Amino acid sequence: LTQEVSLAGRFVVLIPNSRTYGISKRLPDDVRKRLRSILDRVKPEQHGLIVRTAAEAATEHELQADMTRLLDQWAAIEAKAAKAGGPTLLYREPPLAVRVIREEFNSDYRGVIIDDHQLFEDVHSYVSAFNPELADRVEYFDPAVEGLPIFEKNHVHEQIHKALDRKVWLPSGGSLIIEHTEALTVIDVNTGRNVGTSNLEATVFANNLEAAEEVAHQLRLRDIGGIIVIDFIDMEIKENRRKVVDAFKSALSRDKTRTQVFDISELGLVEMTRKRIGEGLLTNFADQCPNCEGRGIQVNHDLLN
Repeated sequence: LTQEVSLAGRFVVLIPNSRTYGISKRLPDDVRKRLRSILDRVKPEQHGLIVRTAAEAATEHELQADMTRLLDQWAAIEAKAAKAGGPTLLYREPPLAVRVIREEFNSDYRGVIIDDHQLFEDVHSYVSAFNPELADRVEYFDPAVEGLPIFEKNHVHEQIHKALDRKVWLPSGGSLIIEHTEALTVIDVNTGRNVGTSNLEATVFANNLEAAEEVAHQLRLRDIGGIIVIDFIDMEIKENRRKVVDAFKSALSRDKTRTQVFDISELGLVEMTRKRIGEGLLTNFADQCPNCEGRGIQVNHDLLN
């Protein structure tokens, strides 16, 4: 519980009757400087404001519109509180689906498909009000008409099974092996079938670049948090090692969860941390094996007798 009320919008968070003022630290310095100059002009004097990471490319008009909507929302809450004669619900966050749309949905997405008609109406109304240019990307999926459940039609179950597999194939034939331990997560990069057509260093470098992009994707997809060690294939050329780390950091920049990456070692190891938000995909979909207690092996006790 907290006495500091906050109302979240698409680009900003309004903190009524507060002096809090800030901009997401995940944004680059030049973007933060631009947003600060906008906020100096539009920030309400009596309320606090925090600019979210989603505001990176937002215009002054978009920030002003988002803030105005939140101010109207707060005014409605105050008006309702003034009329209330006793304990009453003044405001509640929208349903989970609408919150996800608010946090994530932007022009990078081709569309949102919903198989519940009431939920479709709620989401479509929300997007029409606050992102009208994206409203036509919200689609209703009618299972009776399509003849298949929405997950089967879009192969979602198949993708979940792949996301739970310890082995991930890379486009060129290499692979990742993802292993979870009590203390950390280890990701091993292999060339596999990728033997290349040129010298070994070039093949390894290309494979590691592919792996850097895919590891960043898998961390987001599987929601892997905590300490993570990536074992890239050894590279002789120092410049190649630097380029792989730069490519990895660039791929991680699309991750909204806070990450910290350290330089690659002589052995090709990259240590990093990723803030643990949830339990992770594997924990949500799997139970520990009662026979081996999660070790992955069974001791042959006959040999010990």
